[in-house]
Amino acid sequence: MIARHPDARTLEEALAPLLRRVGGEVVDAALAGPDDVAVELDGGPVVHVRLAGASGEAPAEAADLSDGLARLIADVERELGAPLAGLPRAGKQQAVRLLEERGAFEMRRSAETVAEALGVTRFTVYNYLNRHSSA
Repeated sequence: MIARHPDARTLEEALAPLLRRVGGEVVDAALAGPDDVAVELDGGPVVHVRLAGASGEAPAEAADLSDGLARLIADVERELGAPLAGLPRAGKQQAVRLLEERGAFEMRRSAETVAEALGVTRFTVYNYLNRHSSA
């Protein structure tokens, strides 16, 4: 039996919210495949992470990473109580702020996707982002 790093459980718990959002999961080291990511601490692997679609299997919660942005948008819609396109201007600005705080704009082509969900132009999304960062 391989001894687990003493901080493995803490690291798994810390990664859990992120992994839920991107459709990933922690996998047992013995089951880790070549596409899984070894998260290292103290010079060695502590946990192995499988992202959706890696190693030929996707976690039940997500089909692929492109679902990550859709899930973030759905989370914000639930939080704000309405589809983003139906929100007033202030609500749309708040939605953009929440999405930015949650890392949505780190994803490729996210501004276009968010603009479509909001029913505004990409230029408007960038204006909302600039307004938030200058505030």
